[in-house]
Amino acid sequence: MLYINLNRKSTTSLTQQIYEQIRGDILNRELKEGERLDSSRGLSSTIGVSRNVVLEAYDRLIAEGYVEVRPRSGTFVAKGSSLPLHENNVHRDQRMFRTDSEPKLIDFRGGNPAIDQFPRKKWGQLTKEVCGEAPDRIFGYGEPGGIEELRITLAKYLQRVRGVHCDPEQIMITQGATQALRLITELLIKDGISIAVEDPVTDEMRNIFINAGADLFPVPVDENGILPEHLPKGKKLGFVFVIPSHQFPMGGILSIQRRVQLIEYARKMNNYIVEDDYDSEFTYEGAPVPSIQGLDPERVIYVGTFSKILSPALRVGYAVLPAHLVEAFRNLKWFHDRHTASIDQLVLSRFIEEGYLDRHVRKMKKIYRKKREILEKCVLSSFKEAKTIGKAAGMHLVVDIPGATFTDDIVNKIKEKGVHIYPVEQYALKKGMHKQQIIMGYGGLTKEEIIEGVEELKRCLDMNKYRQ
Repeated sequence: MLYINLNRKSTTSLTQQIYEQIRGDILNRELKEGERLDSSRGLSSTIGVSRNVVLEAYDRLIAEGYVEVRPRSGTFVAKGSSLPLHENNVHRDQRMFRTDSEPKLIDFRGGNPAIDQFPRKKWGQLTKEVCGEAPDRIFGYGEPGGIEELRITLAKYLQRVRGVHCDPEQIMITQGATQALRLITELLIKDGISIAVEDPVTDEMRNIFINAGADLFPVPVDENGILPEHLPKGKKLGFVFVIPSHQFPMGGILSIQRRVQLIEYARKMNNYIVEDDYDSEFTYEGAPVPSIQGLDPERVIYVGTFSKILSPALRVGYAVLPAHLVEAFRNLKWFHDRHTASIDQLVLSRFIEEGYLDRHVRKMKKIYRKKREILEKCVLSSFKEAKTIGKAAGMHLVVDIPGATFTDDIVNKIKEKGVHIYPVEQYALKKGMHKQQIIMGYGGLTKEEIIEGVEELKRCLDMNKYRQ
């Protein structure tokens, strides 16, 4: 798989950047002779550019002899196109692969689901059935907004589970929530217009907005979510980005009073609210709070994904848009990647319609609740003065340890001992308010890893005297 890092603010064209990075990987033997490259459609979808941009880069590589096209097989790195490795390159290649003798990292990253629980057997069965029974149109070019079957199924599901009000035509299927947010930003943000974002906010969302050329206006949050009274009064915004059902990273659930304030603000300022609802299915205390979109479908753009519910490998997300934005969004989606994989969409539609998603969510809620209880018990027994924040939903906690200061130095020392933690401070736009807080995700960890990870965290903090 190709890894391309594009700088959209660079004066170098996107085609040139793609060409140079692939060429460099071939010359340095990051890509080996005979290795198959991603398809032009696949790569364009992954990096969010027009397929023509990738085709131009590939054509140049073919013309210069770096790659060759094999009929009905694909595009491959040509023989004799790479340079002999220098010693320092050999060492670098060796460092890229972790051997079995190296210790496994206990990664407390928030939002990592339990991959081992993915319903492989049922998903495989449905995929086989779909491939055997689907109409021919599923194997051709699809609609940019997604196949009708999935949009109809999703509209019913979101109304039932999240209180989202929409027609199937208002649902646009995307390559995960990442693409949905990128397209929304392109659609609504023009020169000189900013986005109001919760602070702290996930770095992934922040990077999407900045990479699309937007300026960010940070709005503080407390343990109950965004504080609407801090939204700008005289500044033009394209939209307000919020995660109201389980704010990341602080975990707050936004009250109805603040939701109403947000809607009143959007109406008064004539802008939109973009609601990211990434893991609201996993609520452990009380019933899930319905979406903001259900309160005002004309002012709220609702974004969801199946990466956290099922698996990040399933690149299917969606945006629910006000009707007047649908056509413009559909056009943008077409230019990005034509459409999301139709077979995956049809399998997902069947998975939802036949009740398997509901069963999976019920199963995972039990598993995640148990992991949450283990993590909270371990943390509070190891750090008597600590408190946990945002434990009512999701797959992570924020742990506040008075007297601790989670600098880069201490985080790296803890990582050297095999435990990866994530300071809240690294997600903050305004620094200095979260130095003693860390994110501890538990979704992808076993009970044993959680216990071992917290024990190692305590040893490291005590040893380095970063706690009072």
